[in-house]
Amino acid sequence: MGMLSLPGFLSCGKKKDFSLSNEKDAHASDSDENSERGNWSNKGDYLLSMVGYAVGLGNVWRFPYLTYQNGGGAFLIPYTLMLALAGLPLFFMECSLGQFASLGPISIWRILPLFQGVGVTMVIISTFVSIYYNVIIAYALYYLFASFQKVLPWSDCFSWADEFCSKIRLVSNCNATLHGEIIHANYSFITSNNLTCMNGTMNYKPVQFPSEQYWNKVTLQRSSGLDETGNIVWYLALCLLLSWMIVGAALFKGIKSSGKVVYFTALFPYVILLILLVRGATLEGALDGIEYYIGRQSNITKLMEAEVWKDAATQIFYSLSVAWGGLVALSSYNKFHNNCYSDAIFVCVINCVTSVFAGFAIFSILGHMAFVSERPVSEVVDSGFDLAFVAYPEALSKLPVSPLWSFLFFFMLLLLGLDSQFATIETLTTTIQDIYPEVMKKLRMPITLGVCILLFFLGLICVTQAGIYWVNLIDHFCAGWGILIAAVLEIIGIIYIYGGNRFIEDIEMMIGKKSRVFWLWWRMCWFFITPVLLMAILVWSLITFSPPTYGSVLYPAWGTAVGWCMIIFCVIWIPIIAIVKIVKAEGNLCQRIVSCCRPAANWGPYLECHRGERYSHVVDPKKEKEHEIPTVAGFVY
Repeated sequence: MGMLSLPGFLSCGKKKDFSLSNEKDAHASDSDENSERGNWSNKGDYLLSMVGYAVGLGNVWRFPYLTYQNGGGAFLIPYTLMLALAGLPLFFMECSLGQFASLGPISIWRILPLFQGVGVTMVIISTFVSIYYNVIIAYALYYLFASFQKVLPWSDCFSWADEFCSKIRLVSNCNATLHGEIIHANYSFITSNNLTCMNGTMNYKPVQFPSEQYWNKVTLQRSSGLDETGNIVWYLALCLLLSWMIVGAALFKGIKSSGKVVYFTALFPYVILLILLVRGATLEGALDGIEYYIGRQSNITKLMEAEVWKDAATQIFYSLSVAWGGLVALSSYNKFHNNCYSDAIFVCVINCVTSVFAGFAIFSILGHMAFVSERPVSEVVDSGFDLAFVAYPEALSKLPVSPLWSFLFFFMLLLLGLDSQFATIETLTTTIQDIYPEVMKKLRMPITLGVCILLFFLGLICVTQAGIYWVNLIDHFCAGWGILIAAVLEIIGIIYIYGGNRFIEDIEMMIGKKSRVFWLWWRMCWFFITPVLLMAILVWSLITFSPPTYGSVLYPAWGTAVGWCMIIFCVIWIPIIAIVKIVKAEGNLCQRIVSCCRPAANWGPYLECHRGERYSHVVDPKKEKEHEIPTVAGFVY
């Protein structure tokens, strides 16, 4: 019967080739279940790609700081709860969705054509993020190359430094006792008279450590603000080019090549983290750093503050990379009956354990830095760029054989960034493949190369002297609200419009029938808890919005306006495509909306042998051209 409805299909995934062309998509091989789109060579390729995508720079440079800031070990309580209530349900949903239909983040919205704009938003945001994310990888490459020196260039105030550069804090003035009276005097007067400053009365000069000045003056050649673009920093541009060359080389055969590269890029960072942890734990002051991170400094009363719970939910949400489109894209290459449930739990747990583990490696060495510089740990702890390129390099420069430890650290950052970038670019190429499958089959390598070249040129603005301001601006706007809006609409669309119970039946077609008790937790999360949490985070983010800044540098009004334009450009496709779908539908307005809220005629498992009775009516995607509705952007479902 299947051969009558779809001529040419001999078995599941195997299609008789009547054409004279021998061209074959590098994405697919003869052993694949889905011979048209291709599958992962084995489950290890998929799992490591997912781990590499989820475990990124944020696990190293944001989570440890949030833990310290929000009560130490007590922060793990809201963090774990938010993983169970918000992160894991969304992660499982997206993995199941991609695997069920074997489609990318735009084409997957055959499930609900009215919301296809959500998929477009995900892809556009991933494009913006891929532009600046590779710039961060370029920073890591630059520091990696700079580590090949006998003396690290940021270990002291060399020729590039100004008068404010100092390796130690310089006392400006303090209180002391002179002839039985307490006086307040300059430090030079105190020392010349052999006096001693009273504890807690010392005021310090505004100095900058060598690593901070090296980051600003040498690496970035940072200008005064977004208004002063300056020149392209040539060595950063070369590092950016190299990073794109690495990404392009890893993806030239799609998942068949990237799936092998991740065995190194996803696993080796754990080796380096372990080495850094062992080295850090043997240093003086390491225990002080770890106590600040998760030890006796833990403050359980912090759990009474709403900000702590918001930080936990936000960190889980972003660290798992949900609502970016990448999870759907990577899962779309799974075999239909793969156990996506156990995969989702495995990747989420690995991601969170990595964050905690990284904190020990980071804080042990920061504790040593505080000990050496005679400062409290709180003054050397930082997050984001300041942790990765200022505080931690400063700490590493104080270790014996410092170039080795610096090389290992920046090599780890490079690998953490690369495997996340692989998945992001794979998201873009998967989208192109779903829209133009025949073109991608013939021209996969040139198209992948073209995407990398285009994004390289778009990223050049981020390696000018004002580049760091652009990186911060894109991160502030695009990687924030757009993702939250997409996630809220995604879960509302699938659970409340398509139908949560119907979606569960789809999952059971892949992993087998499960009991009501098994689905109780997932139903509670999908139908109520997760959407409420996401709405709360979105509203909180809007209420607490503050204009972007980089350190003490304020952005000009036009810069903030550009940020708003970027986020509007990302989300405007949601209403635009919804309107296009409604206009092209038939009937009165109500009938049109209802028809757009029903799955498309070609929605269902990609291969006929997996459709069963529930989807026996599904039309072959290649034969259903009349259902494809191009949008202004050229996207179809």
